[in-house]
Amino acid sequence: MSWIKIAHIDDIGVDESMKVEINGKNLALHRTESGLYVTDNICTHQYALLSEGYLEDDCIECPLHQAMFCLKTGKALSAPATVDIQTYETKLEGDEIFVSL
Repeated sequence: MSWIKIAHIDDIGVDESMKVEINGKNLALHRTESGLYVTDNICTHQYALLSEGYLEDDCIECPLHQAMFCLKTGKALSAPATVDIQTYETKLEGDEIFVSL
């Protein structure tokens, strides 16, 4: 397991998402009231950036067709998406955010 620093906690506010690119991999960092999550940044239904989506509780809504995904599991929760997104283990050490790839 390789931990990679992706952001500082001050880089992202609560109920915000941001794009993170690591070695050409397009990821999204999400911060909710309950924690930090990293997922693939591309919706599995049609190309749209989930980092530009809308956070609701621990879910991200795709900005293109409103498909919902669980940030904890990556599970596709609503149509039109039927394929889950990949999630990645995330940790906070001090003020630095890390993801495991």
